[in-house]
Amino acid sequence: MNTLGERLRISRDRKGFTQVQVKERTNINNKTLSGYEKDVSEPDTKTLSALADLYEVSYKWLLTGKGDLTDRDPTVEDENYDEEFEEFIKDVRRWYREAPKDKEEDLARLRRIFEAYKDE
Repeated sequence: MNTLGERLRISRDRKGFTQVQVKERTNINNKTLSGYEKDVSEPDTKTLSALADLYEVSYKWLLTGKGDLTDRDPTVEDENYDEEFEEFIKDVRRWYREAPKDKEEDLARLRRIFEAYKDE
């Protein structure tokens, strides 16, 4: 795992995504993603951050290869950090990725649940 491209490919494979699925979720052209993974080009910081979020890996690890693959972002390490809530959010992200294409109704239902919870 010496290069950024190798780390990007490993991260994508770890999540079980094809390049086309990444394109659908991030709007990064799959040919562009292929170039990143082959070290032909490098993503800008915004794109790299989006990929780290999608792949649920440490931005630092993705960028440098240092640290643990899944270290949490240090900005989350504050007194307001709620590990149970973060796990819930990971579950929601996983559900959203795995939901069928006609997920608009499910997503609308989830938004109504969040709104009802927020209003309490």
